[in-house]
Amino acid sequence: MEDRLRLRKYVLVWLLIVLHSCYFASCGNAADRAVDPKNSRVWGPGVEMPDRATLPARYFFIEPRDADNQKINESQKYDIHIIGQSRFGTCRYRLNQIDRHDGSSIVRYRLAESCSDVTIHVRHNEAHLTGSPFAIPGTLYSEQCYCPQGSVEEWLETVGCPAGDPQIDMDLIPFRAINFSSLRTRMIQQYDKPGSISHCNYVILRNQVHRRCYGQHTGFSKFMDTILLSLARKFTLPDMEMFVNLGDWPLVKKGGPSRTTGPYPIFSWCGSDDTFDIVMPTYDITESTLENMGRVMLDMLSVQRRGLPWADKHAKAFWRGRDARRERLELVALSRRYPELLNASLTNFFFFRDEESEFGPRVAHISMHEFFDYRYQVNVDGTVAAYRLPYLLAGSSVVLKQDSFYYEHFYRKLVPMRHYIPFEADLSNLVQQIEWARENDEKAREIRDNANAFINANLLPLDIYCYHALLFKEYAKYIVSPIQVQPGMEKIEQPEEAYHCPCERTTLPRDEL
Repeated sequence: MEDRLRLRKYVLVWLLIVLHSCYFASCGNAADRAVDPKNSRVWGPGVEMPDRATLPARYFFIEPRDADNQKINESQKYDIHIIGQSRFGTCRYRLNQIDRHDGSSIVRYRLAESCSDVTIHVRHNEAHLTGSPFAIPGTLYSEQCYCPQGSVEEWLETVGCPAGDPQIDMDLIPFRAINFSSLRTRMIQQYDKPGSISHCNYVILRNQVHRRCYGQHTGFSKFMDTILLSLARKFTLPDMEMFVNLGDWPLVKKGGPSRTTGPYPIFSWCGSDDTFDIVMPTYDITESTLENMGRVMLDMLSVQRRGLPWADKHAKAFWRGRDARRERLELVALSRRYPELLNASLTNFFFFRDEESEFGPRVAHISMHEFFDYRYQVNVDGTVAAYRLPYLLAGSSVVLKQDSFYYEHFYRKLVPMRHYIPFEADLSNLVQQIEWARENDEKAREIRDNANAFINANLLPLDIYCYHALLFKEYAKYIVSPIQVQPGMEKIEQPEEAYHCPCERTTLPRDEL
C-alpha cells in the first residue's frame, strides 16, 4: 500500500514538473503563448486614416505577437469599442471580427451616421494593444455623405494610392487624343445591336453624373452608376466623357476597322489579348466593395474567414459552377476519371443542355466558404474570365488557374508558381499539376500565402477605389473634345441623405447653387 502511494506521489511530482516546464517554454504550442500587447500589431486604413479613407465599411488588421515578438498563429478575441459623437448622440456603428487562418484578424465597422471626436479602443484581456486608443482628428463621414474633399489627385495622395498601374498604362497607350465630337456618333452606330450589345454613354461634369444607355439589357448600368456616385462623394471627379460596355465580352477587336480608324475607347469589366477595351475592376468585386457589411454575403474581407486547418482539408482539388464553357464539362469528365484527385460538378446547365444526361446530374450550390474545405481550388474561365478568382486567391486553399487570353484588371501583376499554379487551357496537364501540389505540400502552402499577401496588397476595398480613381484621372487627360451633357442624357442623383451631412463641401452639389 505504501509503495503504491509513493508511486502515485512520484507520478504527480513528475507531471507538475512537466507542466511547469511547458508553461515557461510554451511546449512549442502557440496556443499556450500569451499575447503581448506592446508587440502585437494593429494597422490599416480603419485606424490609420478613417477620416480620409471614407469607405462603406472601414477595416483594420490585428496580428497577435508574444513577448519574444513571435507571431501567434492561434485566433484571439479582442474587445473593440468605437467612442464618439454624432447628431443623434453617441456614435452608432456595426462591427465584426474576422479570424483568418494565420492567427491574424480583420476588424471592420460600418457607421450609421457621421461621427466626430472618435477614439477606437482595441484591447486584449483588458490591455490596450499598441497604438490604442486611436484618436481620430477629423470627422468620420458616413459613406453616403456628399463631402468631396479636393481633387482626385489630392485624394489619391491623401489616402496613399499607388502612383501608377501597369494595366492602366497599357490600356491607355492607344488613346492619346480622344475626340468624342468625331467619335461619339460612330461609336453609337457601331454598337447599335440592341439584342446582343448594351452600353452607356456617360458624362461627368462638375462632379455630377449623366448617362444615356443603348440596348435591351441595360440593368448593369446600376454598377457603374453606383461607383461613380460613390467616388463623387469623396473627391471631385475630373470632367470626362466615356462609353461603358455592360456585357461580359470585350468589344473593341484588334485588327479590322481599328487599323484604319483607330480603336474606340470603351470601358469593360474584362479584357482579352485580342481587344483594346480599357479594363475596370469587375462589377462583382466593385459591388462587394460598395456593399461591404451590407447586402452582399461574400466580399474580399469576409472570404478570408478562418476555415478548416490545412491538415483537415480534403487533399484534392475542387470546382463548382455552371456550364459556361466546354472546358467545364471536360473538367467534370476528368473528375470522374480521377476522383481521388478532383471533385468537380456542374450546378446548372444552360449552354449545353443537351449534354446534361452525360455530364449531370446538376448538384446544389454551396457557399464559397465551403470550397475551402479542399486544399486546391480550380479556376476555369466561364463566358470570359471567371470573376471568382479574387475570392479564391484570398482563401485558405491554393489556386490552380487555367491559362487564358481573358484577364481582369489585376492579372498583369500575378506571377505563375508564385501566386497560383498554372495549367494548360485545354486542361491537358491539370492532373499533373494537382499531383505536383500534393507532392510539394510546403511549396503549395507558400503559394497560397503569397496569394493571400497579394490580395491584401492589391484587391481590398480601398484598392478598388484607388484603381477607379487612378484610371479615371489618367484617362481624362487624353480627352481633347469639350465635355458637354448630351441630348437625351439623364442625371443620376445622389441618395437624398447625401446632402444632410455636417461637412464642408468643396464642390457644389446641385445645379442651382
